[in-house]
Amino acid sequence: MDDRSRHPDDLMQDDGFVRVRGAREHNLRNVDVSIPRNALVVFTGVSGSGKSSLAFGTVYAEAQRRYLESVSPYARRLFHQMQIPEVDDIEGLPPAVALQQQRGAPTTRSSVGSVTTISNLLRMLYSRAGEYPRGQRMLYAESFSPNTPEGACPTCHGIGRMLDVTEKSMVPDDTLTIRERAVAAWPSAWQGQNLRDILTTLGYDVDKPWRELPRKDRDWILFTEEQPTVPVYAGYDLAEVKRALRRKEEPSYQGTFTGAKRYVMQTFAKSESAMMKRRVAQFMITQDCPTCHGTRLKPEALKVKFAGLDIAEMSHLPLEKLQEVMNPFAETSTVGASEKTIVARRICEDLSARLAVLLDLGLGYLACERSTPTLSPGELQRLRLATQVRSNLFGVVYVLDEPSAGLHPADTEALLRALDRLKHAGNSIFVVEHEIEVIKHADWLVDVGPDAGEGGGNILYSGPPSGLGQVAQSRTAHYLAHPRKPLPMVRRQPKAHLKVRGVTRNNLRGLDVDIPLGVLASVTGVSGSGKSSLISQFLVDAMAEHLGHARAADADDDSLAPTVETLGGEIVAGLDQVDRLVVVDQRPIGRTPRSNLATYTGLFDHVRKLFAVTPQAKSRRYDAGRFSFNVAKGRCSTCEGEGFVCVELLFLPSVYAPCPTCKGARYNDKTLEVKIRGKSIADVLAMRVDEAFEFFHEDPTLNRSLSVVREVGLGYIRLGQSATELSGGEAQRIKLATELMRPQRGHTLYVLDEPTTGLHPRDVERLIAQLERIVDAGNSVVVVEHDMDVVSHSDWIIDLGPGAGEEGGRIVASGTPREVAAAGGKTAGYLARRLKQ
Repeated sequence: MDDRSRHPDDLMQDDGFVRVRGAREHNLRNVDVSIPRNALVVFTGVSGSGKSSLAFGTVYAEAQRRYLESVSPYARRLFHQMQIPEVDDIEGLPPAVALQQQRGAPTTRSSVGSVTTISNLLRMLYSRAGEYPRGQRMLYAESFSPNTPEGACPTCHGIGRMLDVTEKSMVPDDTLTIRERAVAAWPSAWQGQNLRDILTTLGYDVDKPWRELPRKDRDWILFTEEQPTVPVYAGYDLAEVKRALRRKEEPSYQGTFTGAKRYVMQTFAKSESAMMKRRVAQFMITQDCPTCHGTRLKPEALKVKFAGLDIAEMSHLPLEKLQEVMNPFAETSTVGASEKTIVARRICEDLSARLAVLLDLGLGYLACERSTPTLSPGELQRLRLATQVRSNLFGVVYVLDEPSAGLHPADTEALLRALDRLKHAGNSIFVVEHEIEVIKHADWLVDVGPDAGEGGGNILYSGPPSGLGQVAQSRTAHYLAHPRKPLPMVRRQPKAHLKVRGVTRNNLRGLDVDIPLGVLASVTGVSGSGKSSLISQFLVDAMAEHLGHARAADADDDSLAPTVETLGGEIVAGLDQVDRLVVVDQRPIGRTPRSNLATYTGLFDHVRKLFAVTPQAKSRRYDAGRFSFNVAKGRCSTCEGEGFVCVELLFLPSVYAPCPTCKGARYNDKTLEVKIRGKSIADVLAMRVDEAFEFFHEDPTLNRSLSVVREVGLGYIRLGQSATELSGGEAQRIKLATELMRPQRGHTLYVLDEPTTGLHPRDVERLIAQLERIVDAGNSVVVVEHDMDVVSHSDWIIDLGPGAGEEGGRIVASGTPREVAAAGGKTAGYLARRLKQ
C-alpha cells in the first residue's frame, strides 16, 4: 500500500520507528522490519545477504523518491536517481543522506578542499582578509579558484599540468637508426614506413644511428610544424633516391611529412580510436605548466598572502598543519579590531572547527589540494562524513556503507565518535557494516541472512545487540560471542627477502625494509602511514619493471593527473627468488554488463564447448562461438546480447527493461533450443555458483573451478551477473579465485591491498584459508591490511607509522606477530588483544 493512499490521521501516528513493510528489493523476501530513529543502527549479515538491499536499495531509495517528488521535474534531472524500490510501504521515514563507498570523481578538479568546502572558505579568507601588494585591487573569491575563468591560469586553463613530448620520450633508444624505428612515436605500420621514405627523399640518412645525426636534423624531424609534400620512391636508399630525382623518374606516390610531435599530439587530441590514443599516450609526459608552475592560478591571485603564504602554498599544507596556521587567527580578540581582523577571525573559526573534525577522523595527513581520484573510497567517505558532522542538520537519516573500510582500529574509534556526534545532534545513523567493534557499539542491530543470495534475504533479528546471541541461525552472533579462528601454532620462516633500500615516495624518506618471501606477510599502520606507497606503488612498480610487465593504466585515470614519482629506491637483493607478480586489487573486472564472473574466470569458455558438443548442436553445426552473447550468429538481434533495452523517460530515471524479444535471455530462439539436461545456455548463466557446482558435478574441470569460487565466499553470485553490479571486494575475490584456478608453480609474489574490505568475519576466515593455500604452494603473499584476524594469522608483520603523513613513513616494528605486539606503536595494542583471544 502506498503511503499516499492512507488516511491523514494514520500519518500522524509516530512511535519513533521507521517501519518497512513488504520489502522485495533484490533478494529480500517480502520482509517487514521496524528500525528505531535517533539511534545508531547497524545492518549485519554475510556478504550478499541483503543488508545493502534493505538499507540503500529500499530505505534510502524510498527517501530519495519522496524528496524528488517535492522538487520540480526539471530539477530531478540533475540528480542521480536510484531505481524506485520494490516495497509495499515505509512509515516514519525522515529525509535521508547516503554516504556510500565510491571512488573519487575521475577529475583532478575535484579535491579534498572542494569535497569538504574548506577551499571555499580559504578563497573567501584570501579575498577579504588577505595581504594585497600595494596598488593591486581587491579580488573576489572566484579569482582564487582554478576552476573559474577569473582565477584559472590562462596557459593550462587551471589544470596545472600540461601534456608534452620530449626527444627522450619519442626516441627511447638513440642507438637505433631511423630505418630501425628509432622514432618509436611514429606509427609502426605503413604510415611509419611512409614517413621514413619521405625523410630519405628530403635528404636525411635513415641508416645512421640517431645519436650521430646533427642536432638541427633531429629537432626538425621531431618538432617541425612544416608539412612538405615530396615524391616518394618506395624501397630506395638515399643514393638511389638521389639518382631517381636526377633522372626525374616517376615516383611511387607523393607523400606529406608530419613531425613526430605533431603526429603524437594530433592523434591524442583527435583520434576516435581508444587503442590509438593509448599507443601515443605512452610517448607523452606530463609536466608542470610553465606559466603557473603547477599552482593552476593566475599570477595576481598568487601575490595575495595570508600568514605569509599564498593560497597555493596554503592548499598544499597537510590539514593538521593548516589548523596550526588557522588557530591563532581564530582566537584573536576583535575588540576595537579592524574589519579585516574581524573577517579573518570569523572565517578562521569556521575553518578550525571543520578541520578539527577531519583530524579526529584521522585525515590530518591529507592536503586541500589532494585530488579525489587519488583517495581511497574509505578516505572519501570520511571526508563527506566530516562535512555532515559540521552541517548541523537535525532529524536526518544518514545511511553509511562500511565506514570502517580501510581504517586502522585506532581510526575506527575516531569514526565511532563522529557517528555519535551526528546521533546526539538528533539524527538517525543506519550503517551497513562487518567490523565487530562497530557492531558492538550499535544501539540496535538488524541481522539479515542467514546466508547469501537466495539463501539470504530474511530478517533474522531486529533489536538491541544483547539479544542477537539467542538467534541460532545468525552468522554474526557466532563472531560476537565466540573467539575467532584459532591462531596457527607454528609460524613459517621466511625463505628469502626482497631487500628494499632508500625508498623516497610520498611520505617515505629513504626507507629501508626487508620484505620476507615464502610466507604470509602483512603490512600494517594507520591510514596515511605509507603502506600503499611502499607496497601497492613502489614494490609493485619495481617488481613489474624487473619482470618486464606493463602496468595497465586504469581506464578512469586522468591523463593530466599529477603523478607521484619514486624519487629514490631500489630492490638490491631477492629479485631472483620471484618469477611472477600477481596484483589482486579492487578495480572492476570489467566496465560493461558484458563482463561477468563466467567470462572473467574463463569458466564460460568451457561451458560453451560443452554446449557445442551436444548432439543437437553437432547436427546443426553450431560451434562454441554460437553460444557467446558477443557473437552475432547466436545472440538476440534486438538487444545484441545485452539482455535488456534502455527506455529513456523525460524527467525520470532511465528504465532498463528486459528485452521484449529474448525476455532477458540474451540469445536468439535457435540457440536457446540447444540444452544440456533441460538447461539452455541462458539458464546456465542465470545459475548461482552453488547451483552450477551441483549441476556440473560430473565435469571435473568445471567442478574444480566452481569449488574455488565457492571457497572464496562467492557461491551466491550468478555466473552471468554483470561486472557493474559487483562490489570492489567481490571483484577482488573473483580475481583471487581466477588465480587459484591456475596451476600453482611457486615463486609467485601475490600483492593484495585490503582484501577484507566488504567481508563478514566468516568470509575473512575463508580468505585466510585461501591465502594459506597460496603460500603452502611455494608462493609469497604480501597484504596491506587493517583486519586484526588476517594480521594475527600472518607469519610476519611490517608495521609502518607511527602516525600519518609527515608523522609516518617509518618502520615501527618488523617481525612475528608476538614481536610486533610487544614493540609498541598504534598497531601493537590491538594485535596483542587479538593474540590473547
